[in-house]
Amino acid sequence: MSLRTFLRFFAHVQLLPILESGEETLVGGQAVMEGVMMRAPHSYCVSVRKPSGEIVSEEMPVERMSEKYPWMKYPMLRGLGTLGQAMSLGMKALKFSANAALDDGSEKPAEVTGWMTTVQIIFSVVFFLVVYKLIPLKLTEYLSNWKPVLKGQIAFNAVDGLIRLAIFVGFLWVLSRSKDIRRVFEFHGAEHKVVFNFESGKPVNVENAQSFVTWHPRCGTSFMFVIMLMSMVVYMIVPAPTFAAKLAERIIFLPIMVGLSYELIRFAARRRGSFLALLTAPGLWTQRITTKPPSDEQAEVAIHALNGAMALEAKQGGELVIA
Repeated sequence: MSLRTFLRFFAHVQLLPILESGEETLVGGQAVMEGVMMRAPHSYCVSVRKPSGEIVSEEMPVERMSEKYPWMKYPMLRGLGTLGQAMSLGMKALKFSANAALDDGSEKPAEVTGWMTTVQIIFSVVFFLVVYKLIPLKLTEYLSNWKPVLKGQIAFNAVDGLIRLAIFVGFLWVLSRSKDIRRVFEFHGAEHKVVFNFESGKPVNVENAQSFVTWHPRCGTSFMFVIMLMSMVVYMIVPAPTFAAKLAERIIFLPIMVGLSYELIRFAARRRGSFLALLTAPGLWTQRITTKPPSDEQAEVAIHALNGAMALEAKQGGELVIA
């Protein structure tokens, strides 16, 4: 694997939570390398356009986490189960898309292997903890030593949260300057447009899909933004006197933040005019970075993935709820 391919794959892994959308009873999807993954409650399909122009797909049935583990149907827990499954499917889709995108027709095309994926996941977890937990905390501690007024629990955690948000948005903006990642964001826009098209009840085709906007309330970008906003509030309430305690708190509380944020996004997606829906607005604004207008060819790939997922869903007799 070339250095460029390794870096592209690494960037995609970092973007997995940002590009993913959907929940158990709804259609959702994720942009992958030169393609889109779509999923329905019991099915999954990823479609990728190869360098030759051919669209290739991979489909498989998916069991709902709440059916496999009934305790995951309850509030807070269902968010953890849904996100965990989405990340697992996302890695499978990303690996398939990377191998398809690397298939240039040569006798032995480059391939993403299992150990490469494992290394990427480990490195990505470390990267996340350092960039979004350790660095904001360390910078805030430095600022509080310079300005003692920031040592108060509310002020300290407010600054820590703002630094985290700035790093998050800045990281996305820097990535968006890359030609390769911009194409990912275009496929992300294609996925949102096609999901909107499906939810509208209109025939799903390129012309109809292109009439919709690219930002969607169930997007992983909004989800990540809400997690950071809610974390800021919770850390202001729960005391942690030392640096080590603050860092441990940010790691231990992460599953709770995921569960709370999932419920809020779920509520906001169904009641888009409510007060709580306003909390998701910054995530929708940030999607101006993580989604870009797709070409007709990119929308076609997203439709191909949706059709594959829906065909498999129909074979299994699955029921679909349109929000």
